[in-house]
Amino acid sequence: MPDYLWDKSGPPDPETERLEKLLGQFRHSGRRPRSRMNAARWLAVAAMAVLAIGATLWVRERMRGGWKIAPLEGAPLIAGSPLRQEGVLKIGDWLETGAGARAELSIGQIGYVRIDPGTRLRIAEARPTEHRLALDRGRIQARIWAPPRLFFVDLPSAVAIDLGCAYTLEVDEEGNGKIHVSLGWVGFEADGLESLIPAGAACHTRRDKGPGVPYFLDATEPFVAAVERWNSGAREPADFETILSQARPRDAMTLWHLLPRTPPAGRARVYERLRELAPPPGEVTRDGVLVLEREMLESWWDNLGLGETNWWKLWKRKWPPRIR
Repeated sequence: MPDYLWDKSGPPDPETERLEKLLGQFRHSGRRPRSRMNAARWLAVAAMAVLAIGATLWVRERMRGGWKIAPLEGAPLIAGSPLRQEGVLKIGDWLETGAGARAELSIGQIGYVRIDPGTRLRIAEARPTEHRLALDRGRIQARIWAPPRLFFVDLPSAVAIDLGCAYTLEVDEEGNGKIHVSLGWVGFEADGLESLIPAGAACHTRRDKGPGVPYFLDATEPFVAAVERWNSGAREPADFETILSQARPRDAMTLWHLLPRTPPAGRARVYERLRELAPPPGEVTRDGVLVLEREMLESWWDNLGLGETNWWKLWKRKWPPRIR
């Protein structure tokens, strides 16, 4: 990208192209401005655009060097070398914390991640429009105050998409993950299968199956145990009935996610129980829900009291989730 900035050689960066288009409309045409006011306005807008492109390039160059990291306990390893004082984690270098090591990583200017013992991760991308970690194993605690869809964590089984929140995320030795959201929302996504996890809820994701069904942690013990077994693949014959019978109105969120993950033969049971807990709007029909009609499922979500779909549609790619 630097070669393109100097002599137009090499592939252009998408953000540079966008700023070129913005500035292009102010290209000098050879004609004198109609008035001093027009000239002053042109100069002011051009100056603002130059400042914008300069700020963007400055931030990008700073981020390209990596993010600040500080040891909190023990001596974490960066590319095999011990970190004993504040330093920089560069893009592509693996950070590893042993049994007695912890660290804190600044996520650019949008938040931070605390890294617990036994963790292995790296920075996968560091741009103003995309902050991305790759978590191979271990546990992190993230707190992000940026707009939605700026911070991502790649897991072996899914991508965690931050929607402005705080959460704990862990990955076991087999590549399976679990998230607990304490503030805001997080999206799990893998190959078109998606889960939306609100504050106070948890969700599992499996390397061979992708995101599971989210559930609130204050649900009944039988309900939580049945959902966790459902997500893990170690399902017992009675788990489906337990999930339906133990669900509270608040657990309609779980049943809504369960709809597209249930084969057609059992989907009608989920529909009927969800209808009892959170009656759908008038435009939502049984037939439409059973074939996973997009607009009807979105409309029903809006009736669950968790917020309307408009604010999170921005990050969704495929809808509705595929059955796994």
